[in-house]
Amino acid sequence: MNKRDLVRKIARDARLTNTQAAKALDAVLDGVQSSLIRGDRVTLVGFGTFATALHKERKVRNPRFGGTMQIAARRVARFAPGIDLKLAVQNAPKVNHAPAGRPV
Repeated sequence: MNKRDLVRKIARDARLTNTQAAKALDAVLDGVQSSLIRGDRVTLVGFGTFATALHKERKVRNPRFGGTMQIAARRVARFAPGIDLKLAVQNAPKVNHAPAGRPV
């Protein structure tokens, strides 16, 4: 599912136009993003929690050339699924997905 599919589902389920649903989704995503930029956590009870984490500066081995290189410290976004989401995914019927890459 991509953003367009999600907008259509929101529009259908909430009886909104696609434009209204897109604005609502954009408002939610903008709210989550701005909260993470400020360093706040965003918790949607049952669904999950969005937060940021700090990766320390570290040395890594470059597999192509064999030498070491320095990776700068950085902040990254994290998502931890809530219990309702975990259970929904765990108990969902198994779906066979086509392998990634070339279409079949």
